[in-house]
Amino acid sequence: LHTDLDVGGKRIKYVLAGEGAGTIFAINEMTGDIHAMKRLDREEKAEYTLTAQVTNADTDQPLEPPSEFIIKVQDINDNPPQFLAGPYRASVPEMSAV
Repeated sequence: LHTDLDVGGKRIKYVLAGEGAGTIFAINEMTGDIHAMKRLDREEKAEYTLTAQVTNADTDQPLEPPSEFIIKVQDINDNPPQFLAGPYRASVPEMSAV
């Protein structure tokens, strides 16, 4: 995250709130960089809604309205598909749409 207010001489702080803030996601208060603190699994949770706020580092007063954003977790195929009730039979008519 970054704000146009972050120019030399101003003391600002980035604050993160929402699902997993401080436990799953951490923010560098000085730079606004957000990091995942643990491995994410789409099968546990597909997305997280977070809110970021820029505040005055000395007074904690907001300098901008909060920004809401969604982190969508991409899936890797770590669990191969299982077909338990096979065999399966199917047919597709010729010239069918994709």
